[in-house]
Amino acid sequence: MAKESLLSPYRILDLTDHHGLISGKFLSDLGAEVIKVEKPGGDPARGIGPYVQDQRDPEKSLYWFALNTGKKGITLDLERPEGQEIFKKLIKKTDAVLESFPPGYLDGLGLGYPDLVRLNPKVILTSITPFGDQGPYKGYKDSDLVLWALSGLLYICGDPDRPPVRISLEQAYLHAGTDGAAGTVMALYHRGRSGEGQQVQVSILKAMERVAYTAHILYDAGGKILRRPGSALKIPPLGTTTPLIWPCKDGFVAFYLFGGAMGAVSNPALTRWMEEEGLASERMKAMDWPRFDIGKTPQVEIDGHIVEPVGQFFKRHTRKELWIGGIKRRVMVYPVNDAQGVLNDPQLKERAFWVQIEHPDLDSAITYPGAFVRTEGDFCQVRGRAPRIGEHNETIYTGELGLSKEDLVRMKAEKII
Repeated sequence: MAKESLLSPYRILDLTDHHGLISGKFLSDLGAEVIKVEKPGGDPARGIGPYVQDQRDPEKSLYWFALNTGKKGITLDLERPEGQEIFKKLIKKTDAVLESFPPGYLDGLGLGYPDLVRLNPKVILTSITPFGDQGPYKGYKDSDLVLWALSGLLYICGDPDRPPVRISLEQAYLHAGTDGAAGTVMALYHRGRSGEGQQVQVSILKAMERVAYTAHILYDAGGKILRRPGSALKIPPLGTTTPLIWPCKDGFVAFYLFGGAMGAVSNPALTRWMEEEGLASERMKAMDWPRFDIGKTPQVEIDGHIVEPVGQFFKRHTRKELWIGGIKRRVMVYPVNDAQGVLNDPQLKERAFWVQIEHPDLDSAITYPGAFVRTEGDFCQVRGRAPRIGEHNETIYTGELGLSKEDLVRMKAEKII
């Protein structure tokens, strides 16, 4: 018998594309039975790389693997009348539906929220769209870059003397999918108290605006427009800057040269450390660090007497050496981890954050991030690999809906499933 979990009584149909895949993944982690409904032949998101061993294959997309763990998988063409009838049968046994079609798409198929409620009055429909279902933008197309830009977040990312930049991996859909999962859980809780289902609307633009909330709060409170800080901060009154990210022997470290009381422990400790290797400048050794004021120190002095020798010191050492040495000496220097660095992080290993999931068809196991929260009884956990194309067609269609194997063969030939 399956282990009870937070959402184990619930069944959720996941119709989302890349806009909302992580939503169903999180609900699966919490114990819901999530059934990913794909187009016959597979969801287009399977065409998003990277791939296992760089082999372009819809069954080897690591992107697909990451965002669909723990789900079951069926194929169904919702635009075909027979496919719609099958979907309506599934709805009667479903608690919630996740979808990310353009506004009005499901209504046009006769599968909008009013249609679903007639079949199942308690059903919940969570819709994830770029701009919501109302307003002048509701029919606009989107991309991750478009949503970053419109949200205001792009404006504050990058160096002040260069154009804005965004994180290379798409982020907007992950934030919106997370909101979709949270909204679905809230709707299930409400249904448990009231007996009523509802439609949950998630605007991806709104989700990104919440990520940029600091910029909005500063403007609301004082009319201040937050600008791109880059990798250095200007300290008034002279506008003196020091780096925040520094090259080291095997990558980069983060270190901020605090002035005054903030740097009263770290700066002298770093100076003594550097002095052991003959790299501390005379100015650093003579500095009254508790009274040091970066903003009142000319840039040429900061660069020549502090930034240059500190930079030379960091370049002599690896990220790990600086991290371990900094902890021992109370120097606030931190490794800038790449993916391999995160995977090897001892804190994450100690907390058993990483999990191994077997992929029998690949003859190997893949390392995944584990549960997004830790709970008593492991109620939240990654519950297995992503489904193969149509992997559970027979289980759902024959085992639950009573269709014959001959029906499945015919519908597959006709590309209904």
